[in-house]
Amino acid sequence: MTPEHCAEMLRAADPDRFASVMAAQPGDRARLATLYAANLEIARAALASAEPLISQMRLQWWTDQIAAIAAGQAPAPHEVITPLAAAWGPDIAPLSDLVEARHRDALRAPFDSPAEVIAHVDGCTGTVMRLAARACGFAAADPVDAQARGAGLAAWLGAYPQLRALNLGLFGDSPNDLSALAQTGIAALDSARKQARAVPRRAAPALYAGAGARRKLAAAERGEIVEIPGFFRNLSYLALSLLGRWQG
Repeated sequence: MTPEHCAEMLRAADPDRFASVMAAQPGDRARLATLYAANLEIARAALASAEPLISQMRLQWWTDQIAAIAAGQAPAPHEVITPLAAAWGPDIAPLSDLVEARHRDALRAPFDSPAEVIAHVDGCTGTVMRLAARACGFAAADPVDAQARGAGLAAWLGAYPQLRALNLGLFGDSPNDLSALAQTGIAALDSARKQARAVPRRAAPALYAGAGARRKLAAAERGEIVEIPGFFRNLSYLALSLLGRWQG
C-alpha cells in the first residue's frame, strides 16, 4: 500500500497518467500516483455492476473514506485509500466531486444532450486535473479547466464504442452532436494553449492531455475513431518528460 504500488497500477490501466507521474518532480509523484489510482478505482466502482444500486454502494464507500480523510480520521485500510490519505491528508476533500459525478455512470443510461456530456467531463476529468495541478503547485483555474475539458472530451469520444456498449453514449448517437462535442474539445485545448505561458514547467505533467488527444478530437469531428500508434504515444511521453509539452 504505497504510492509506488499505485503507480504500477497505472502502468497497465492508465499509461497516459503513468507517464504524467514519471514526468513529475519527485516530490510531486506520491500525490499524483495516489490521485490517479483513486480516479481509476472510482471509475471502476461506478461500473462494477449493471445493477445501479450495487455500483452506487461502492461509490458511497469512496465518499465515506474521502470524508474521513478530510475530517482528519483514519480511513479503512485499502491499497489505494491508505497511501492516498498519507500523501494528501485533508487536501483530498475535493475528490468527493469526482465520486458524485461518477454516480451518473452507475445509472447506465445514455446522456440526453451534449451539454450533459460536457458537465460530466468537467466533473470527472476537471476534478482530477484541478487536484493534480494543485499537487504540482499550480492553482490557476482557467487554463486547467479548459485543458481538462479538452482532454476529457478526447478520452470520452475516443472510447465512444465502449461507452455505447455500456449504454453510456449519447442518446440517439447524433453525428452532429458528437461532432459538436469534438469541436468543443478542440476549442478548449486551443484556449488552454493560449495560456501556456502562465503554466510553470513543474505543472506540465498535471495538465497533460494524453497521447493524441487532439488527433482523437479531429477524428471524432469527422465521425471517426482513431487508435493512437505506440510510436506516437511514446513520442508524446518523451515530449512531456523532456520538454514539458502538455498541450495535447
